[in-house]
Amino acid sequence: MIRKYFYFWNKVIVPMKTIVLATAALFVFSPIFLEAQNKAGDYIRQGNESVEKENYEQALLLFKAAIMAEPFNAETYNERGKVKSMLEDFYGAIGDFNFAIEYDSTVDAYYNNRGIAKFYLGDNAAAIPDFNKALKLNEENADAYANRGFAWYNLEYYEEAFFDFSRALNYDPDDPDKLFNRGVTSAELGEYLNAIDDYTRSIRLDPDDAETYNYRGVARYTLGDYTSAVADYSKAIELDSTDATKYDNRALARSAMADYEGAIADYTSSLALFPDDPDAYNFRGVARYNLESYDGAIEDYNKAIEIDPDEALFYDNRASAKFEIGDFEGSIIDYTSSIELYPTDPEAYYFRALSKFELSNNYDGCLDLNTAVNMGLEEASKELKKKCN
Repeated sequence: MIRKYFYFWNKVIVPMKTIVLATAALFVFSPIFLEAQNKAGDYIRQGNESVEKENYEQALLLFKAAIMAEPFNAETYNERGKVKSMLEDFYGAIGDFNFAIEYDSTVDAYYNNRGIAKFYLGDNAAAIPDFNKALKLNEENADAYANRGFAWYNLEYYEEAFFDFSRALNYDPDDPDKLFNRGVTSAELGEYLNAIDDYTRSIRLDPDDAETYNYRGVARYTLGDYTSAVADYSKAIELDSTDATKYDNRALARSAMADYEGAIADYTSSLALFPDDPDAYNFRGVARYNLESYDGAIEDYNKAIEIDPDEALFYDNRASAKFEIGDFEGSIIDYTSSIELYPTDPEAYYFRALSKFELSNNYDGCLDLNTAVNMGLEEASKELKKKCN
């Protein structure tokens, strides 16, 4: 998931749009209009001060007053549109950006900002033409490249996203967020070494960002560098100890290194933060299973199934633990539940067969082996020859 950091707070100072009608042109120089301009300027200044204080509702009122005093100032509509975006009124924001563009179609920021609002409404395809227009007006607008990269990414056009993030970095090479986002895109393209390079550059620029360490850890884990992955996850946790996912990630890396005690500790920390995560219970159960703590594993699998009774894997894992403690009937019941949820898994039939053989139910066991063989499980074929001929 790329970082949701959009670039639309660039200040654009533009002159008031010239009114082409002769009567209006004369009106520009009238004392009444000059007074209105001055009032509008005061309202805009106060509105921007309210934005800085994050008093967005007050800012909206002030920008509205500015528009009433000076109704053809494109930048005022742009500023109000940005505030509406901050308040997640994206349709209202688009309306204001439309007015800004109507009154001055030469400013790249207005198209950029409208594209962001469309993006947040989930219309990535509609956002891209706005970013295109912004870039046509200003081909060095690094933010518009980055924003278009977000849209391409969400449309799963990862190569296009990569190129846009790269273009953004050509004009803004020291932005850690742009480096992070290109790294995430590189990872989607399977270019993990390139991703690690971008994450590392991002960390140099912003060494206190926990998420960048976390994502670099994911890339290193994917490449099998578990020791470095654990180091990255540990730094991420040091910077942000409130995110359960970071503990889950470190636990996976520790499990890959056969550090099951460490993995159990991490899953326990994760569950303290997010107690309704069935996957964390499941994986802690796997770690306990690997330490031959089968009763503890069953307890974790029980909890995972309680939270998510529709996941076949949880039944498979509990069945395996029950098999180890000699509860073959319980094992058969769990494999049966798994098969009901996922009837095309040959391993569930294979392992249910082994449990049936332990209970001397050879006929049904052979039926299950035959089903597994027909599904293409080679291991089942060997067992079938041994047990059923």
